[in-house]
Amino acid sequence: MEKRESIHGQWSSRWVFVLAATGSAVGLGNIWKFPYITGENGGGAFVLVYLLCIAVIGVPTMMAEIMLGRRGRRSPINTMRHLAEEEGRNGAWKYLGWAGVAAGFLILSYYSVIAGWALAYFFRTAAGVFTGQTADGVGSIFSSLISDPERLITWHTIFMVMTTVVVARGVKGGLEKAVRYLMPALFILLIILVGYAMNTGAFQQGLEFLFTPNFDKITADGVLIAMGHAFFTLSLGMGAIMVYGSYLPQKASIAKTTVMIAIADTVVALLAGMAIFPIVFANGLEPGAGPGLIFQTLPIAFGQMPGGELFGSIFFMLLVFAAWSSAISLIEPMVAYQVENMGMNRIKAASWTGMTAWLLGLATVFSFNIWSEVKPLSMFETFADKTIFDLLDYLTSNIMLPLGGLLIALFAAWQMSRASSLDELAMKDGFFFKVWRVLIRYVTPVAVSIVFLNAIGLISIG
Repeated sequence: MEKRESIHGQWSSRWVFVLAATGSAVGLGNIWKFPYITGENGGGAFVLVYLLCIAVIGVPTMMAEIMLGRRGRRSPINTMRHLAEEEGRNGAWKYLGWAGVAAGFLILSYYSVIAGWALAYFFRTAAGVFTGQTADGVGSIFSSLISDPERLITWHTIFMVMTTVVVARGVKGGLEKAVRYLMPALFILLIILVGYAMNTGAFQQGLEFLFTPNFDKITADGVLIAMGHAFFTLSLGMGAIMVYGSYLPQKASIAKTTVMIAIADTVVALLAGMAIFPIVFANGLEPGAGPGLIFQTLPIAFGQMPGGELFGSIFFMLLVFAAWSSAISLIEPMVAYQVENMGMNRIKAASWTGMTAWLLGLATVFSFNIWSEVKPLSMFETFADKTIFDLLDYLTSNIMLPLGGLLIALFAAWQMSRASSLDELAMKDGFFFKVWRVLIRYVTPVAVSIVFLNAIGLISIG
């Protein structure tokens, strides 16, 4: 096959792609979600299961998605259309591209609102708002933020503008420059926070919680959560990794690159746990505090600890950087499609996409306040208590992403020829290729299907 070139340009090196894809993968999920689901599911044993799931589900699927992206060299929609034609398959596969782009766009709309909370908390922490606050005081600050639509809209707007400006500048002038600075800064901030956690007096307790396996606390439901998070943490099934793969230099090894990204993403999640749990334990707080861990539990700790204003500010800046690098990857597939198919330049495409996602994000803003009683699908038992934000989160996380990942695995394993896969992966038809092929053909589809069916209530495990 003649080697295509992306009209959008390409990453200057494999290392930059690793930074960009890690930036896409490292988001609120690593720093916000991973610590609290680890806390809820018993610590070390959950981490072991999670690492196993990354190896047998996450890495093979990411290899497949990058492979499809680089072979197509276009936006996910056009990539899937061209690859289906090239392999003599049904043209309906282009809808897999559409589904990924749509999922990323919907996630961006509410992700920007939550990232706005992190922005607001950065400035509040730096200003000493949490200093000396009780649990009730911190809870009141959080409630007053999310109940005020004007403030939420302001932070949502700032974050969306930050994201749009980067993407408008193109692959090398925008995306590459951003990740070159954001990702090293993120790692440095995390290491500073781990250093801070080492001086809390509870670092050993935090490490034991995170790394000592207690298999009595692992349930079937915990295994499913680990499987689901391993899949979602790598940004799979939403078009981001596929479009980033389309900018990957031809000589770069997809297998080695994928392993590097998975390791970097996992290291960030573990470092976040090493930074957070000692702070939680040192202040007698609850490690399984759930989603409120970041915005309601940790501010209490930062408000009580020496240097809490500085290190709390660093923590929320870290959260903003992680969200920003992910948001850039969420908007890129739609922007790439508009440039390719609608004759727009990047500035116009990024502006239109950002503005549309911002408008949709208002529904999430209002679901925390003036529309908090609006439950659009209350006639269905499963969705009876879900606000607009809850529905968007549920639709994308539990339905669109696993379906997208499942279809990527099926196309790469069953629709692309063995010769095409070998050619694009640049692997010998030996042991490692055969292992990947078995995983992507059988193990990954079954595992993702179980997660998906359990999430939508068609099967119940544990």
